[in-house]
Amino acid sequence: MTKFSLLDLVPVTRGSDVATALSRAAALAAHAEELGYHRYWVAEHHGMAGIASAATSVVLAHIGQATSRIRIGAGGIMLPNHAPLVIAEQFGTLDALFPGRVDLGLGRAPGSDQRVMQAMRRMLTSGPDQFPRDVLELQGYFAGDDRLGFRATPGAGADVALWILGSSHYGAQLAAALGLPYAFASHFAPKLLDEALAIYRRDFQPSAVLDRPYAMAGFNVFAADTAQEAALIASSMEQTFVALWTGQPGLLPPPVPGYRDSLPPQAHNMLVKSLRASSIGTQADVARDLSAFIARTQVDEVIIAGQIFDPVARHRSFSIAMAAAQSISVAPAAHH
Repeated sequence: MTKFSLLDLVPVTRGSDVATALSRAAALAAHAEELGYHRYWVAEHHGMAGIASAATSVVLAHIGQATSRIRIGAGGIMLPNHAPLVIAEQFGTLDALFPGRVDLGLGRAPGSDQRVMQAMRRMLTSGPDQFPRDVLELQGYFAGDDRLGFRATPGAGADVALWILGSSHYGAQLAAALGLPYAFASHFAPKLLDEALAIYRRDFQPSAVLDRPYAMAGFNVFAADTAQEAALIASSMEQTFVALWTGQPGLLPPPVPGYRDSLPPQAHNMLVKSLRASSIGTQADVARDLSAFIARTQVDEVIIAGQIFDPVARHRSFSIAMAAAQSISVAPAAHH
């Protein structure tokens, strides 16, 4: 059966603050656990006023305390920003606190711009081969590989599930070569999803971790009891997307009635393209759209995103999404 998970960007809403965003994230994670979501991921972003998950491992410690069973993890850590040893220590610590529950998704993008990278004191060295090298080094720390010359403490022997993330062919090729699970960011960059999944499955090399490919894809859900309300709550994230493209990112804004229809054609089309892997509507609409998405992609797992301004509407949306997910009985993904 297809698994369903939740991706939270820990949004800071207009008129609110980081403390509130973190408190809401813990409440949402506990809610997700009750609903039966398989994992709860947060992502690393820097220099973004509207996203409170920059110190990703610290946020995960907070989420871990608020939950007891659900898997928690980074979707993802942008490895070019960090020395692999530091990430091994952070996630080794998380594994000691929450044994057998920790995922570590790794991304190659910095998740920010050059100024932020400079501020993090990590300049991209040695070009495109650095990311695979960093991933292998990180695996070495978790495995307690003596060739590294010392043991990561915490870190060595930690049971942390590594994932490769991506929105292009590159991550698919690396995940396949290393025999790791693969997650595609189709919730904001759906364009290359089908091609990337095909490459991952075709080139997959069995490993100590996985004997066959395991793929997850991002999908936005904005669900409510009426289609009108769903369209309204989706408008906060739509405004965020448009603000990002126009170079004006900020706090998550309140919903605006009729927002999408008010946009000039170019922005409207860009929104439609970027949100192709999305469902906005009632439980029946979400069940139909999720079912079609899974049938098309044959993914093993769907990670559901949805930045919604009002926390009550947000909890309700994820509740409806899970009810829709449970209503569609999907055959296990076929791999060729």
